[in-house]
Amino acid sequence: LRKFAGNVDIDRIIMEKARDALTLEKVNRVSVMEGRLQLQENEITLLKSSLADALRRLRLHDQLIPLLKQQLIMYKYVSMVQSCHTCFFICHWLTGQSIKMFIRGRPITMYVPSNIQNYDDLRMEPPVEKLELDWVYGYRGRDCRANLYLLASGEAVYFIACVVVLYHINNRTQRHYSKHTDCVRCLTIHPDKVRVASGQTAGVDKDGKPLQPYVHIWDSSTLITLQQIGLGTFERGVGSVAFSFADSGAFLCVIDDSNEHMLSVWDCAKGTKHAEVKSTNEAVFTVEFNPNDSTNIITCGKSHVYFWTLSAGSLTKKQGIFGKYKKPKFIQCFVFSLTGDVLTGDSEGNILTWGKSPGDVKTLGKGAKETFQIMRQTRAHDGSVFTLCMLQGGALLSGGGKDRKIIRWSADLAPERECEVKDFGAVRCIADVDGEELLVGTTRNAILRGTFSDGFVAIVQGHVDEMWGLATHPSQDVFLTCGHDRQVCVWNTEEHKLDWCTTLEEYGLCADFCPNGAVVSVGLSTGRWLVLDLQTKDIVSDYTDGNEQLSVMRYSTDGSFLAVGSHDNFIYIYNVTESGRRYSRYGKYAGHIRHGHSSFITHLDWSKDGKYIMSNSGDYEILYWDIAGGCKLLRNRYESKDREWASYTCVLGFHVMGVWLEGSDGTDINALCRSHNERMVAVADDFCKVHLFQYPCPKPKAPNHSYEGHGSHVTNVRFTHCDSHVLSMGGKDTCILQWRVKRGGTGDSGGDRLHSSSSTSTNKGERTFTEGEREGGSNLEREWLLDLWRSVCVWLLNRSRFRNHIPDVHRILCSNTMEFCNADMSHT
Repeated sequence: LRKFAGNVDIDRIIMEKARDALTLEKVNRVSVMEGRLQLQENEITLLKSSLADALRRLRLHDQLIPLLKQQLIMYKYVSMVQSCHTCFFICHWLTGQSIKMFIRGRPITMYVPSNIQNYDDLRMEPPVEKLELDWVYGYRGRDCRANLYLLASGEAVYFIACVVVLYHINNRTQRHYSKHTDCVRCLTIHPDKVRVASGQTAGVDKDGKPLQPYVHIWDSSTLITLQQIGLGTFERGVGSVAFSFADSGAFLCVIDDSNEHMLSVWDCAKGTKHAEVKSTNEAVFTVEFNPNDSTNIITCGKSHVYFWTLSAGSLTKKQGIFGKYKKPKFIQCFVFSLTGDVLTGDSEGNILTWGKSPGDVKTLGKGAKETFQIMRQTRAHDGSVFTLCMLQGGALLSGGGKDRKIIRWSADLAPERECEVKDFGAVRCIADVDGEELLVGTTRNAILRGTFSDGFVAIVQGHVDEMWGLATHPSQDVFLTCGHDRQVCVWNTEEHKLDWCTTLEEYGLCADFCPNGAVVSVGLSTGRWLVLDLQTKDIVSDYTDGNEQLSVMRYSTDGSFLAVGSHDNFIYIYNVTESGRRYSRYGKYAGHIRHGHSSFITHLDWSKDGKYIMSNSGDYEILYWDIAGGCKLLRNRYESKDREWASYTCVLGFHVMGVWLEGSDGTDINALCRSHNERMVAVADDFCKVHLFQYPCPKPKAPNHSYEGHGSHVTNVRFTHCDSHVLSMGGKDTCILQWRVKRGGTGDSGGDRLHSSSSTSTNKGERTFTEGEREGGSNLEREWLLDLWRSVCVWLLNRSRFRNHIPDVHRILCSNTMEFCNADMSHT
């Protein structure tokens, strides 16, 4: 080109064309952005005009309210309903009162019972009764290691949810350390066998803000917290802890759950950090001090064993060399032998013996340092070796995963005895009692006690997956639980033990005892429900309603009916005969209650006469049903305001409105239960807490007693038949807590509490009517109503945009006052 173009600068031309192309592209982009900006400005202008219109309408409403307040001198101003077409608030004039609450913007209207004459003067107080943790059912073995020890007091110490349990294995009593704010994840005991260190996860509060994890050092004899270690230091949670032994427990080693799994050493007496280092990005399972040298620390986990040296406030590590041996995927556990060697158990089923080897001078030269290598490999189990326990005489115990065996080994790792744990899962950890007797924690959340000669029996049992179904026996100290692990368990509250357990084909979600106490119905996840005989444990009836999960089962007071609430939006009603062993569909709708809920059923209760049902649904709806009249929906909910209910488990209703916190989204309350004496309401919320309110509690922000202990959402709560205990169960924490009800005094009866404290008082300036004036709709009362009607109509006529609404207002005012129905439109 340069040859034929002469002096033309081709490079300059190319650059100019490229510059022109870029300029054109920029212009196009600017044009597009200007168009988008104009659209946004138009939207903002529209929003401003809409806001101005809304404010104008609100000013009109403010003008209406004082006028109506002046005219409503006989009854208290009740509620305001917004017209969907004109945003105009209409006052409802009723013979009673209604209260409205909003959940996710949806209004829920609840009518005030007739025996409350002054709602505003109702006094809300916390109940005189309080709860005290009595027993903890369950053990966390499915996903935690090294969490079962025996104290010098003869108590086994372990944890589940937010509670560390001290269970005396001979006296069968429990004590509880409950100072943790979230799930406990790890545990270790001091060389003095008295002090305990326990670490927890971070968790979140009810607003979703992360909480800080920490380690508590506490005295097992007094349950007093001695030190709080690492607040604000650890991330996500505390994964493993260990006391030093050579210096009588002067130091505590902690590994957190951060990405780097920070390894830190703390001075137990001062609570200060002595050293800290990043350990590894891989999972770390456990940490221990060398019992003979507190400057040596060992950690193990995914594909690694690290040997740490503590010196001058710093930590250095050496990695174990596998050499010619196959590198396992996981090193699950380790112990120190009496000779000072390290024995590890891995996912390949081997026990590896580690020792120091001098540096390879030939290969690495004179500066070669000693290394830690495998000295011996011993085949131990089929599958993983989950735990190792060193006995005082030098013998070793190993627990297997897949084969579920406990094997005793001699000091030179020769097998001596073995025993298989068949029905309780893999062996998670082992604690030595006296050299012969053992405590064994399993992956199915059970603790076993026994010997190789006599076998093992369960002393602690629990569910292994999320629980939802909970029911208490109508006359005995017995309750039933069911959950996603497909187990149905019957427990005894007095003896604190599992009476019996059966496994179903599908998982259970709800249950209820028949009033005669002989059978119990369990609702499953597929629409199927079973009736079990409590004595024989046999299934006596098997039915299916729909193909979606069942959410509630409830017998009527006399046991003649069973109501089944389903996620297909239907309530199925069954006639019950033969002492709860035979069921037949009831009503012309074949058990379905039609034209009712538009969402799944969540809770329901029967009336005391067994003729009516109150139900809640997933879209926060309260409906009432006439069962005796043919399964009909009661469209006038006002008629049910004075109805008495045999039980109260519906989370929405006037009598329990105060349990809802301000800003609740409708799922914050999972379950509630009224006591049989109608004095208390126990509430299970979504923030791991159990609350105790007085009953009734119809005013917002009702005071209550709040209790912690669960580490997951609390799915259900129930009172026992005599109101002596409250039972609550967590979802993912698989924990059942039994609370003792401590009587604080006699107090008022439930019925007395319903009355206003100043029901006979009148507001200053209000017109009152005598009994003679009230009887039969007196002329004075009629004249007052007519005067009210005239005033409202005059106000509407002066505002042309509202003239079309006069017939609607007339209909509303007349709907609940027969005397005023004689008034016609001529009064305008």
